[in-house]
Amino acid sequence: MSVAPPDRAAIVHAARLLREGKLVAFPTETVYGLGADADNVKAVRAIFAAKGRPAAHPVIVHVGDIAAAQAWVGSLAPHARALAERFWPGPLTLVVSRSARAHDALTGGQPSVGLRCPSHPWARALLDELCRQSGDPFRAIAAPSANRFGRISPTRAEHVRADLGEKPDGAIDLILDGGACTLGIESAIVDFTGLAPRLLRPGSIERDQIEQALGSPLDVPALDDGDIPRTPGRAARHYSPRRPLELVNGVQLAERVRELGAQRVAVLASVPPLPDVERWWVAPGSPQEFGPQLYDLLHRMDGSGAERLLVQTPPSGPPWAALRDRLERAAQPPEDRFGDAD
Repeated sequence: MSVAPPDRAAIVHAARLLREGKLVAFPTETVYGLGADADNVKAVRAIFAAKGRPAAHPVIVHVGDIAAAQAWVGSLAPHARALAERFWPGPLTLVVSRSARAHDALTGGQPSVGLRCPSHPWARALLDELCRQSGDPFRAIAAPSANRFGRISPTRAEHVRADLGEKPDGAIDLILDGGACTLGIESAIVDFTGLAPRLLRPGSIERDQIEQALGSPLDVPALDDGDIPRTPGRAARHYSPRRPLELVNGVQLAERVRELGAQRVAVLASVPPLPDVERWWVAPGSPQEFGPQLYDLLHRMDGSGAERLLVQTPPSGPPWAALRDRLERAAQPPEDRFGDAD
């Protein structure tokens, strides 16, 4: 997927707004982020207010390179550095011990901080310009996903505009429109605060790729493991549409449509549409094609007027792990806790 070159004037304006303590939504290769100057406690707290996000949930800090990351960590362990050198810039978040610069508003009061170095040219241009204007090469942007807490992640500027909105009527000072996100799935998260590296969220960088770079296996803790830091993507329910979403095995799809009524449902499946189902989207056949389209398809289904959303269960196996993770959490019933995407 091609990406338009960054709009220089828009980037300069956006960096100026960040320095003024304002909120800027911007594209990354994963999803759109809701950004604030990571050093500005008041601005970071404004992210939480805009999203309706609990203060105890940490946000990911986006940095320009490994040198900038060093300013935000207590120490970068050799294994963490190895992953940064292998996968940055890219869709990988490292959870490490924090430095004094990583304040409580960023970390939810925890002794750890999540760091990511995005590869999207608009995100990198914004980081570079913020560093240039501030005269600080280690300046960073705090940025969870640019959506209301727990809802479908945004992969297009119009998703952000429809959900959070732009001032004066919305919550965000500026939305940078850099087109559709190229990967569309949030970053993998690897935690280095325990005795061994732990995979806290799957992403487009697969588990075996990370393990190969580490030269050792990853632990995968259970959701209810209380010995791990709070991070995005760990709650049972999130990435969730407003309408109920249900994962359905392909062989049971036609029967489920008949049970619910063809006129009441929207369907996302890899098979051709069934008769009488007007709201039907054909899912891409590979995870590489499906990932960039997943959230846009869920946004379309959620806004289609259907009462129920049916999604064919994706295949199993490592290449599909991140897609299955997002859809399984989106399908959890509303009584479960909401989480946040990025």
